[in-house]
Amino acid sequence: MPRILIAGCGYVGEAAADFFHARGWEIEGWTASAESAAKLSTKPYAVRALDISDAVAVSGVRGQFDVILQCASSGGGGPEEYRRVYLAGARNLIHAFPDAALLFTSSTSVYAQKDGEMVDETSPAQPAYETGSLLREAEELVLANNGIVARLGGIYGPERSFFLRKFLAGKAMIDRAGARFINQVHRDDIVAALFLLAERRAELGGQIYNVVDDEPTTAPTVYEWLSQGLKQPRPQQGKLSAKRKRGESNKRVSNQKLRALGWEPHYPNFRVAMTESVLPSFGLKR
Repeated sequence: MPRILIAGCGYVGEAAADFFHARGWEIEGWTASAESAAKLSTKPYAVRALDISDAVAVSGVRGQFDVILQCASSGGGGPEEYRRVYLAGARNLIHAFPDAALLFTSSTSVYAQKDGEMVDETSPAQPAYETGSLLREAEELVLANNGIVARLGGIYGPERSFFLRKFLAGKAMIDRAGARFINQVHRDDIVAALFLLAERRAELGGQIYNVVDDEPTTAPTVYEWLSQGLKQPRPQQGKLSAKRKRGESNKRVSNQKLRALGWEPHYPNFRVAMTESVLPSFGLKR
């Protein structure tokens, strides 16, 4: 029975733990706080409170793992949180468990291309912002230690959708002139991808895989679809003035490398995901 440490049992990590456990893997989960661990105390696997940025705490854990899934989140924090959670976290896990295959969840935001071009794992990933540079530094550390990097698109799924929440709150705006491609992926498709990568870890070490759905979209496209489907007024048109946290990138991210391994998204685009998963979780129906 393979054994996996899931360092970060949040939105993706908890679903991953459930998925791996259902397929016979032995699970140990970590969360950053005792409160989060307590909420998961009824799970059929052990969950403990442990901060992966704490080198002493991490090195004090006894036991061996076949795979470590590092999917702890910075919680939307700035450079210091990125340095602590991603870079220091990866360093501590590699040092404490040198024989385990490390599977690191990164982000497609490291691609800084601006012209709407298609990018894949061979494309330059040179983010202009500090948080992205820290992610790249963590990626390189993982790859140098024969780990696997999964670059995730924007995560959505049950009870989670940036676009739907803005739409329902009346805060959505359609900015056609400033529209850019958005690359998303449903949580459950992420989990399936991570399981595939973990299962084939021996042959995939040192590689990067983009984890996105089949169809990059734009905010106006999503908002207009929601307006029509939910029979609500279309958001007002205007120009978005707020500075984007992760820069002004505009690119379409390819998932063909991951698909070549046999992965196929259950939710190939936002329309399927919204109809079958997201809207029902909000008590809505198209």
